Amino acid sequence: MTKSKLNVRSFVIAAGIGALFTITPARAEDASAATYKDIEATLGSVPDMFKTLPDVAIAGAWAEIKGVQLNPKTALDGKTKELMGLAVASQIPCQYCIYFHTEAAKLNGASDEEIKETIAMAAIVRHWSTILNGSQVDLATFKKQTDNVFAAVKAKSQ
Repeated sequence: MTKSKLNVRSFVIAAGIGALFTITPARAEDASAATYKDIEATLGSVPDMFKTLPDVAIAGAWAEIKGVQLNPKTALDGKTKELMGLAVASQIPCQYCIYFHTEAAKLNGASDEEIKETIAMAAIVRHWSTILNGSQVDLATFKKQTDNVFAAVKAKSQ
């Protein structure tokens, strides 16, 4: 390649890179301001938990919550989602999450008995997970035995 073609090529590459820097990407501050407005419109205020996130993360975090947890048009109803949240929160454990998901479950119609049962189920799963993992039970054998149990139960119910 001749020196003049090399210089022209270098200039074109440099100009292209320079042009990339002149394109102004969507600013995180603009997206977060719009997100905060939507959070306030949806919840009535913007809880501090959202303000702990960096500007670049708030829109995605809110989209996830709004798209799954707060969305009434998903496969699971609100009460089921919040009871699941409570079960997981009880195992993590997260006192913030336990409080939130308990109150959200109640708001979605969960009774005190359903809340107690959710926590009991979380404890049972944790207990048996500890036994099975600690004892290093063979997974393939466990799956086969589980399938046999379910087949027997299904046959009995027919």
